[in-house]
Amino acid sequence: MTALRDILAAQIAAEGPLTIAQFMTACLLHPEHGYYTTRDPLGTSGDFITAPEISQMFGELLGLALAQSWLDQGAPAAFTLAELGPGRGTLMADILRATAQVPGFHAAARLHLVEVSPALRARQATLLAGSVPVWHDSAADLPEDVPLFVVANEFFDALPVRQFLRDGRGWRERVVGLRDGALTFGLTDALPDATLAHRLGDTADGDLVETCGPAKTVAALIGARIAAHGGLALIADYGGWRSLGDTFQAVQRHQKTGPLDAPGQADLTAHVDFEALARAAPCAHTGLSPQGVVLERLGITARAQALATTMSKESLHRHIAAHRRLTHPDEMGTVFKMLGLFPHGAPPPPGFLHEA
Repeated sequence: MTALRDILAAQIAAEGPLTIAQFMTACLLHPEHGYYTTRDPLGTSGDFITAPEISQMFGELLGLALAQSWLDQGAPAAFTLAELGPGRGTLMADILRATAQVPGFHAAARLHLVEVSPALRARQATLLAGSVPVWHDSAADLPEDVPLFVVANEFFDALPVRQFLRDGRGWRERVVGLRDGALTFGLTDALPDATLAHRLGDTADGDLVETCGPAKTVAALIGARIAAHGGLALIADYGGWRSLGDTFQAVQRHQKTGPLDAPGQADLTAHVDFEALARAAPCAHTGLSPQGVVLERLGITARAQALATTMSKESLHRHIAAHRRLTHPDEMGTVFKMLGLFPHGAPPPPGFLHEA
């Protein structure tokens, strides 16, 4: 039992079932009991660990890719350097360190962070104090009139999804209700849904698809700014090209748990539908690539070998394990994917191929 569970149960009893999106939003962002608003969830003492926390190489390589695209686009004299969901600030710190020797890059960059968690903002403020970051609650608040170079690592997976089960020519939405006082999943009656009409051709009865309106909104917004003013978005997350199947999940203390088991106490995510992001963005996009492939194209093995030359035996073992975890197909190398958004007519970012 959690305090938020009792709040949600009372709301359902009074108003009816919640969509998965409503449930996710409450669990992650409730002002008093939300998962992200009340804690730093990262690291061995938290509930999960992200690529930047595994190795500095991840952020260094993405930073150099950003800088090369900045150069390829004429090195604009002023631009927004942004991160969506910056965690502890580790990724951005590594980006800034790796790009420090790129002439003019830091002088032109204005750092902006999209972060809703007070606890994580405090961590970012300490780590990135020398770069004078500006914080925003929403990507919509980022500056509009300059090129936008942005990274988003494990940001889109935490945006709230809705789930729909195919039933004939209609769809039944999966919801969270109550049974004997306990939170439980249920289904609405089947109804046609114009927003899912394009999925009738590649699904069958009983198939489940997930949609994420907020993700498409963010992709459309940053894509429009990149199309109008230049820039680049590097997106890394777990997911695939098109949603199919139930991927709604919860993680607590580095172990999977039931999504309804501990509202407000576990991280809730769903796989990212990268096709939806690419189609929503009114700019060019790369092909979708496995994270390991992109990192290898960017030179992670050479960087790993260079770093290894000064390491002790114990540090070297951790370093080798980190390289494997980021790139190997049995670990994050295939499960995590990467997509780039860039202006029409500009070269694709390093490490990526044009849309297949």
